[in-house]
Amino acid sequence: MNAQTPSTPSEFEQARFNMIEQQIRPWEVLDSQVLDLLGRLPREAFVPAAHRSLAFADMELPLTHPAQDGKTMLAPRVEARMLQDLQLQPQDKVLEIGTGSGYMAALMAKLAQRVVSLEIDDSLARTARENLQNAGVSNVDVRVADATAQNFAACATEAPYNAIVLSGSVTEVPSGLLAMLAPGGRLVAIVGDEPVMRATIITRTGEAAFHTAQPWDTVAPRLLHFPEPSRFRF
Repeated sequence: MNAQTPSTPSEFEQARFNMIEQQIRPWEVLDSQVLDLLGRLPREAFVPAAHRSLAFADMELPLTHPAQDGKTMLAPRVEARMLQDLQLQPQDKVLEIGTGSGYMAALMAKLAQRVVSLEIDDSLARTARENLQNAGVSNVDVRVADATAQNFAACATEAPYNAIVLSGSVTEVPSGLLAMLAPGGRLVAIVGDEPVMRATIITRTGEAAFHTAQPWDTVAPRLLHFPEPSRFRF
């Protein structure tokens, strides 16, 4: 991105173009449908006003002030790569955990039939709903819930899902989430511990069969309340 921060419509368009060409394409995001969507959906409209000039920067952006509990927008290249890896289809029903600003939900809603998005923070959920409404996105259901409570009860009633995305990192993917994948469904999450985390794509290939791939590395803030396995070793 240019050193100059965007302030006019033409400057925002140039910054958006630079984001796609300089950050996202080099990260092997080459799906034309995804790239076109990134060029059309105004990311700046989902960024807190205090950080709008950084909407296209290669960095995470805080969603609360002061920043707390890892409540951030993921870097654009990470969102784009996760969106590409989901391989969404027009008939898909999607579950997102960690709504944040609503931007990732809006991207997915443009490619899928319906998105159920869970956000633990009530104020963030309200902001996300406003952002989605202002963007004309009507097929996202933002719910205030601790996704992990009672073995994912807040989203289990609408399972199975064709796609599940965790918009933050976890130490491991709980089996309760995998059980909610439809046959052929895909789950994308960032798994591991700093300084090394892996983008993890799990595809349901049978009743109790799953295929796992970890094609790229990144780091991301933790999603709250997901289990942390014991580090104790004999």
